[in-house]
Amino acid sequence: MRNRYLVWLLLIASISLLLSGCTGGKQGKERAAQSAEEIKQMVNDFSTDKLSAEGASITSHQLIVTSLDQSKTTYELPKDEFFVSIAPYINETHPCAIHSLTGCQGEMSSESFEVKVTDQDGNVIIDDTLQAHNNGFIDIWLPRDRKYEVEIGHGDKSGKEEISTFEGDNTCISTMQLS
Repeated sequence: MRNRYLVWLLLIASISLLLSGCTGGKQGKERAAQSAEEIKQMVNDFSTDKLSAEGASITSHQLIVTSLDQSKTTYELPKDEFFVSIAPYINETHPCAIHSLTGCQGEMSSESFEVKVTDQDGNVIIDDTLQAHNNGFIDIWLPRDRKYEVEIGHGDKSGKEEISTFEGDNTCISTMQLS
């Protein structure tokens, strides 16, 4: 009886090790579900350099973190919120669609901006002074599956652009020139 118990225990342990080995490596791994607040905090920590990685990018539905060994871990974003990062500029910008939390650099680092976001029904979602991170980007979480008008002002310059938060939409807005 004792031998049978030991055989089952060894078999279960072997299977567990085999299965756990299949999910690692350079193929990437899906992380266990985390709360919306934990994901949002992780995104903020990458944006403010409190967390570091070889790379961290954010699509319309996932945060993708690349470690030093080039393995990728994905985190599902909140189901009802969409992340967008906006780099207002005056003279210089870069083409971008998927925001790199660890690589994108905007022109106006750490500047304060007057930001107003209005949804497609005319509801004001944000009307506040927001400060760009050291990377020159303003990070905003908005309700998903909507269209918005974003107005940004800085001193005597301003810009306006329409964005949307549907699946596949850009998370990096680097086209808002202030004039």
